[in-house]
Amino acid sequence: MQNSEHIQLGDRVLILSPSYVAGKYGLVRGRESNSDSQANQRWLIQVENADSSDVVVSLILGDFTVISPE
Repeated sequence: MQNSEHIQLGDRVLILSPSYVAGKYGLVRGRESNSDSQANQRWLIQVENADSSDVVVSLILGDFTVISPE
């Protein structure tokens, strides 16, 4: 399991779930900010798409893996 302290803005990730984006690559764009402590465990990932559409998903640590640090 990855430690959230090692994840940096701009890291390239492989998305593992949910199924509609699983297997795609993305870039870490930030950490969700909310007063709820569980929200602090969520990351905003911009999905890399061939069609150039901007898709951003909110994922927990188990939903993606860092493949190349910034």
